[in-house]
Amino acid sequence: MSRERPRRAALPPAQENIEKFEKVINEGNYYGAQQMYKSISVRYVSAERYSEALDILESGALLQLKNDQVTCGAELAMMFVDTLVKGKLPYSDEILNHLRKIYEAFPRNAVPDHVEDDADMQKLSEALGAAKVRIEGCSSFLKAAIKWSAEFGADKNGTPELHDMLAEYISSESPEACYPGEDDLAIARAVLLYLALGDMKDANYLLDEVKKQVESKGHEFPSSDLIQFIKYLLQTLERDALALFQVLTQNYKSSIDRDPGFKELLDEIALKFYGVRRQTPMQGMFGDIFKMMGDMPM
Repeated sequence: MSRERPRRAALPPAQENIEKFEKVINEGNYYGAQQMYKSISVRYVSAERYSEALDILESGALLQLKNDQVTCGAELAMMFVDTLVKGKLPYSDEILNHLRKIYEAFPRNAVPDHVEDDADMQKLSEALGAAKVRIEGCSSFLKAAIKWSAEFGADKNGTPELHDMLAEYISSESPEACYPGEDDLAIARAVLLYLALGDMKDANYLLDEVKKQVESKGHEFPSSDLIQFIKYLLQTLERDALALFQVLTQNYKSSIDRDPGFKELLDEIALKFYGVRRQTPMQGMFGDIFKMMGDMPM
């Protein structure tokens, strides 16, 4: 006699779970609530009840972020976008409003304005550590949302509203933006990330939007050598000018060296736009040896 598999209990309306999980959050059990949000939302997705899964994930993301549980909130925000993809839900203004609501829930900068003693240094170190978590979580969420919007009905490069959110975030929320002389690093990094994906249009769009955001707040847009390099780079990549690209990166080497990650991004850009593969240290060494051998008299 064959044994029947036990049937899963029918899923209740999402609101019942939302209210139950909110109580767990209010009790301070953020980790326990996180596991509940994740496991239950997966069950709604499996049952193809995508709308209810989204309600649960949005509620969880907002509550976790409200309580400064950024890692948990960002994880649920990413699951929200992942559910949009799994459900093949088309882009709409309604969904965009939900995405904006989650974005606006991410905590804002709380970096000390002045550093005078060891206690301030400790606070600064802690604030920068928290900022990195927030930056990684929020930017990953926005980039995933942009990718979804491009795939499911918005502009082929993603809806401009989401790009605007990313631009606003970069101009005001990156730790570099809190200190004179460092804000250009955040802007350059964002532009180079787009270019490393071969996306010229959004790299230009992002730079323009960040400029607008900065100036709308009464601040001056950075005019450092690094920003000058970025502007020249965008112009250079519009044409077949590998030699100019190489001269440009050499002339602005000191600015590029301010961030160790820029070199790798520029290697990827050279590959995307000019088909030039990055040279490994071993390739460089043997290349020099072969050149020396070629220069030797026979």
